[in-house]
Amino acid sequence: MKRWKKILLILLAVILLAQIPFIYRRFQTGKLAEKINQLQSQRTNLSNPNFNEYKGIIHAHTNLGGHSTGSFDELIGAANQNELDFVVMTEHFSENYDTSALTLNGFYGKTLFVGGNEVDTASVDRFLMIPGGADAYNLAFDKTETFLEKVHAQNRIALITYPERFKTWDANFDGIEVFSLHTNAKKMNPAIFPLDALWAYGKYPKQLLAKYFVRPDANLQKYDEISAKRKITLFSGTDAHSNIGFHLLGDDAGNKIINLKLDDYATIFGLTRAHILLAKDKQLTRENLIGAIRNGNLFVGIDVLGDTSGFSFTAETNAETKIQGDEIALQNGVKLKANAPQNVRFAIFKNGEKVFEEGGKSETVFEAKEKGTYRVEVYLDALGSPFDKMPWIFSNPIYIR
Repeated sequence: MKRWKKILLILLAVILLAQIPFIYRRFQTGKLAEKINQLQSQRTNLSNPNFNEYKGIIHAHTNLGGHSTGSFDELIGAANQNELDFVVMTEHFSENYDTSALTLNGFYGKTLFVGGNEVDTASVDRFLMIPGGADAYNLAFDKTETFLEKVHAQNRIALITYPERFKTWDANFDGIEVFSLHTNAKKMNPAIFPLDALWAYGKYPKQLLAKYFVRPDANLQKYDEISAKRKITLFSGTDAHSNIGFHLLGDDAGNKIINLKLDDYATIFGLTRAHILLAKDKQLTRENLIGAIRNGNLFVGIDVLGDTSGFSFTAETNAETKIQGDEIALQNGVKLKANAPQNVRFAIFKNGEKVFEEGGKSETVFEAKEKGTYRVEVYLDALGSPFDKMPWIFSNPIYIR
């Protein structure tokens, strides 16, 4: 046999042998999907007598704002397929036209769409401005403090994205995107993930992506530092663009011979969601949705691991009951209660420090005897690594004054 043929055969054998670990990892991803389904079959449907819960996503782009190929039809279809109640759009602005007005606004099917803008200030801080407006381009010339003054004067909210790049931490912003799918994806191993995707993405796209989720330690630490001093909202963002993948040959009409998209809206919208709580007497409207986000009446659910609907975190005294985002007086002590739709591990944090932990239960109670900012993280240890370290649920805090 000629030398080049031997070399070719050796290379082929090495390539085939190198696939064995990824074939096994694909098997493990399948087992994860089975375990998630098993736990889902055991969940308890919980409801709140005083609040309606609405699930949706915050932070999505279309081809209006550049560097996205997502269309309105694709977006609406994905939102309805995932049974989302709302989608907060955050289009990049244009000097020439109002992208927030031209994006989706109002109900399409059962989903409420709210037009917003993503704005970089002159201080090089990035915000989601909700709702957006034709002034987004001009606001980008302002320093962060001036930008926030103008936003709040118009009853808008400004939420930090990319907190790892944020600088003006003493400013009066309204919330922090503590977990971002886009930022998390940047941390994926560029040598391992493509081979994982080759074997597992076709059948288990959501579960494969979830295996790469990492608890956002630095962002949570910064959030806890600020929320110990004032009210502020934490949330997760999809930063959905529907633009990662490749195609082979095509035309401007969208016809492509081979078209693989790794971040299509339908997949991304099933990974993490914001669950908004509105009082029973309030309808799901743009104004009420923005108000709930501003007040922190929401929790983050990593719903790819199982539906988090029904989770609750409340504070009770003899006189009143409050939900996450609310303030309550200490008095003679406050009972903090957390409920989940299946057995989990609860971890309660006060001003960023873990003060209580309990596992193997669907409900826990903690007696708070000190003032502080209290929030809950919920873990599905039954799914194994990495989900013993990556929360299934992040609550917003209850502020005991």
